Amino acid sequence: MDAGTGPGREREPESGAGSGLYVGVDWSVDSGAWLALAFGPGGFDHAAVFDEVGELWLRYEGAERVLLDVPIGLVDEGEAERAPEALAREVLGERSAAVVTPPVREATRKRRYPAATRVNERLTGRGLSERAFARSEAIAAVDELLRGVPEARPVVAESHPEVCFRALAGEPMAASPRTAAGYAERLRTLAEFDRDAPRVVQSAAEATAGYDAPVAVADVLDAAALAYTARPGPGRLRSLPLEPETDAQGLPVRMLYRAPEPLPADAE
Repeated sequence: MDAGTGPGREREPESGAGSGLYVGVDWSVDSGAWLALAFGPGGFDHAAVFDEVGELWLRYEGAERVLLDVPIGLVDEGEAERAPEALAREVLGERSAAVVTPPVREATRKRRYPAATRVNERLTGRGLSERAFARSEAIAAVDELLRGVPEARPVVAESHPEVCFRALAGEPMAASPRTAAGYAERLRTLAEFDRDAPRVVQSAAEATAGYDAPVAVADVLDAAALAYTARPGPGRLRSLPLEPETDAQGLPVRMLYRAPEPLPADAE
């Protein structure tokens, strides 16, 4: 996706020009599954669960936009912290712990935590959290997809559910998404953005209820936030940071979100 009419702004399809799907995808660290929630021209289209990101791409290669909650654009060596994580922590305030610094590219290919940590320390001078390592397989899979399938690059982009909720609500969420208060807060935020959101969340939960690995309600909410961000709607699709760099493979290092104005840290 090329930049649109200004820095940090993604190009929105003109009215009636796009007939494809807009998809939000949440990767579950608990089950390793990819939960996709898709909007079509008429609204909510479907929800589905995939075991592999390759299967996901085969299903949505004709989509207009697919937003993943997986880092895209990785560090190879040097400074371990990417700009999107630093800025996301700033705008999320007390919810900053939801942001995890990903491993460097080589470390994502390691299947054991001690080996991944050694690689991260050698290339960046910094260790690696267990939470970051737990996401390595998904990060590596997306990285390999985008490096090996050039046509996926204009379609697939990175986002972060908590940044999306922060942008939609105008303030950070107060509670964890895995608590009753956090569920209510996020569903209310989605409903204020789109009054049909509760029905969308319920339909998505019902559609994925029969999957072998149970899909958590928090994952459905995250996928919904990503999907609402992906499809054209109120506000603009923006980039954190405002003017993103690219990594050594030419992949943009950014998180996308939807808001009328840039988030405070992004505006500086």
